[in-house]
Amino acid sequence: MTDSAFPPWEPPLAGTEVEHLLGALDRQRWTLRWKADGLDVEGLNFRVGVSTLTLGGLLMHLAGVERSLATVRLDGSPIGEPWASADWDADPDWDFTWAESQEPTVLYDMYDGAVAFARDRITVAIAEGGLDQRVALGAPEFHVSLRRVLFDVLEEYARHTGHADLLREAVDGLVGEDPPEDWRPRS
Repeated sequence: MTDSAFPPWEPPLAGTEVEHLLGALDRQRWTLRWKADGLDVEGLNFRVGVSTLTLGGLLMHLAGVERSLATVRLDGSPIGEPWASADWDADPDWDFTWAESQEPTVLYDMYDGAVAFARDRITVAIAEGGLDQRVALGAPEFHVSLRRVLFDVLEEYARHTGHADLLREAVDGLVGEDPPEDWRPRS
């Protein structure tokens, strides 16, 4: 059986460093998207206890992480809207707050678009310069590699995918490590 016989979120069984790193990141992306899929405004804004985390907020936050990865962190280009004009000083949790007033399709589209954009930009960057290339995130006096930035994003996803597990189970009881093999995003 080849790796292509597995669902798209399954990392390769035996691949290169790049394939494993990007496969692990994609697994987190798919899992987060599955945990947030198919919910209405109430489900995306559901909170547990005193926490302000919501699945909608996580979608928007991670959409911003993806946009930042593919722009500011990668080559210093502008992150784009709506993040660029957000008043982060007035509301450091702007991405979570903004998500509360959005329709599900807006949040799903923001997230899906940001992931596709980042996936394309990172694929090109790796093809042109590999994982060891210097990225814009670092100050001139020290080297920050694309590898390091991708691992940071993978870590961010791992943390928030765990949050999404708990939130989704509290919303409607959905549990599981991976999406069903035939699952694909609804929007």
